[in-house]
Order: sequence, then C-alpha cells, then structure tokens
Amino acid sequence: MKNSTRPKLLSTRQEREVASLRELSARVGSDPLLVQASNGNSSIKLDGILWIKASGKWLARAMEEEMFVPLELAEVQAIRNGTEIASRYAPTDELLPSIETPMHAIVRHRVVIHVHSINAIAWAIRSDGPEQLEERLGGLHWQWIPYAASGIPLAREIEKAVANRPQTDVLILGNHGLVVCGPDCHTAEKLLCAVEQRLAIAPRRFPKPDTTVLEMIARFSRWQFPDVDSLHALGTDAVSRKILKGGVLYPCQAIFLGRTMPLLPPAVVVSTFRERLSGKNVTPSFVAVERSGVMLNEMLTRAERATLMGLAQVTQRTEGSARLRYLSTEEVTDVLRAGTHGYKEVVVMEEKAGSPAEVKKLEGERKIVATRNACVS
Repeated sequence: MKNSTRPKLLSTRQEREVASLRELSARVGSDPLLVQASNGNSSIKLDGILWIKASGKWLARAMEEEMFVPLELAEVQAIRNGTEIASRYAPTDELLPSIETPMHAIVRHRVVIHVHSINAIAWAIRSDGPEQLEERLGGLHWQWIPYAASGIPLAREIEKAVANRPQTDVLILGNHGLVVCGPDCHTAEKLLCAVEQRLAIAPRRFPKPDTTVLEMIARFSRWQFPDVDSLHALGTDAVSRKILKGGVLYPCQAIFLGRTMPLLPPAVVVSTFRERLSGKNVTPSFVAVERSGVMLNEMLTRAERATLMGLAQVTQRTEGSARLRYLSTEEVTDVLRAGTHGYKEVVVMEEKAGSPAEVKKLEGERKIVATRNACVS
C-alpha cells in the first residue's frame, strides 16, 4: 500500500490533544519503573483515526522525533490478522504500527497507555495475582487478563473481558504489564499514578557485590562492572537467583535477554569464560555470578541493559514464597518467532542510528529511581 497524504488535524483542539499525547508519552517513557527501552505504547483516537506509537520507538523520545502512526480505526478493528496492519499515512516505510495496535483499537476509551510497570509485573507474574490485587485495586474499574500473546490474541481476550464491563479502564495483563485508559491524557495519567501507588512494592534489600570474583572477569576484555547497585542483586540475592532459575517471566525478558539467564557458580567463572571466549561472537551479553554480582559485556545494547535492570527490579519486588507463573516453552517460542516480535532488530537499528548526544542522554537515564517522573503533579 502506498503512502497517502497524512490526515490533517482539523482543529486547534485536535492539535492540543496530539501534543498532550506526546508530552504524556515522554514523561511516562522517561520513568524506568514504568517503561524500559522501547517497550510500552500509547495512543489517542481522534475522529476515526487511531494515533499509535510506532514499533521499536522509545516513548522517552516522543518530543524529539516522529513516532506516532495514524491508522483508520475502523480498518484496524476489522482486522483479524496482525500482519495486515499497516498505515497508509506512514511518512516512511520503516515507521510501522506497534504490535499492540489491535489492543489499542479494541479498547473503547480515547486515550490508552500501556506500560511495563515494574510493580505491575511483580503482581502479574504471580499465580495468585488476581486474588492479591482484589483489595489493592478495590473501587477501581479493573480486570485481570490472563496471559495472551501480543497482537490479535491479546486484543481478543481484552475484547471478551470488557464486553459486559465497558467501564473498565484498568487492565492487569498477566505476565506482561499494565494498561490504563481515559477520555483524555490528563485523566489517563492521573489514573496511572493512582494505580501505581496502589501496586507499589518496596524492593528487597540485597547483599553487596563481591568484587574479588568479578575482578577475575574484568581481566578479560569487553567486560564491565556496572555502577548500578540494583543490577548486582541478580547475583547476590538468593531469592532473585531462585526466581531466575525458574524460567522466563514475561516476553521482553525472552526477547532481549534470551530463554535462559547466564547464572554461574563462582568456582567455574574463569574456566567457563575462557571456553566461551575461545570462539568469536559467542560471549554472553552479561553474566550473573552466584553470591558475587553481575558483569556486563561492553557489547550490551541500551535496550538489553534497560531490560536487565527492569528484571532485577521485578525480582527484588517478588517474594521468595510467591507462586509464580512462568511462560511455557511454547509461549516463549511464540514470543521469539520472527514476525511476532521482530522489533528487537528495529530497536538495535535505532540505537546504531542515534547521535552521540542522544546516546549520552539515554545513558544518563539508565538508573532506576524511586521517584516517578510521570506522577509529579
């Protein structure tokens, strides 16, 4: 389909609403407790047009670059094959709609915010999540959506769930994240902040890293000692290690970090690395060493780093006694299937295309902080 003339914003009100979506997206995307790297998406419906974040784009850059794709809402709602979704208005062939476009189209509210909230995921991976959240989210119009693959499958599950409860404006997506909706950006953001406050979990304390073992790894070229303390919990915290050994908890973990975590006992670190470094392009992008901490390969991308930091934050907020629901082997295979989540390559291309100034800025946003920028009034 060839690109057509992009739809014009017909009024000052429409211009303001699209501008509000950009501002909201940038605030949300700049909070690593809500969004990590390119995940998360936002949209607004204006006079039959769905403006949706493009695949692979970082919400944090919403004020700096073009990333919202306009789609005919009626066409998206009628689609039954996710691969058919394309915008006739896209400014370039590379700007493709988010894989979650069907979900945004199905939800009846004008503004939809989908985030990979660390707190929400910590509840969404629990087998008893729905029961645990009954009191926390009491009084809100919320629903729990059991895990479903992104795209059409997830949209169908949401469509069934809200059919008889159209007032639903908060969705907890099992093994995935959080969706909040509203009639406008201000209302949706206010609801997001309220839900986050209710879902908040204090992170568990963890032992400091053991630099003796990590210094052995640092002797090899290409390895770096991360300056973010929370990352080391993946190696030093017994509960976090137990959780990691269980499998994949949510899609982005599989997409950016792989099917299994490189978790090694201290005694075999040196020999294992020698074996892996003997061949080319086989070194892991990071490694967690039991009771010692984490080391990062210098080739680790910013998206992988942000995802790894998010995983550390999730495990720190998950009780060791909690019954967890891991993704099955089939579900992980589906997530990694090219064409379903091929946007990892898009993200890597975005990073390579970034200017030094952009890279420096994004690196400066890497630390996960307790203060939520998106919730500052």
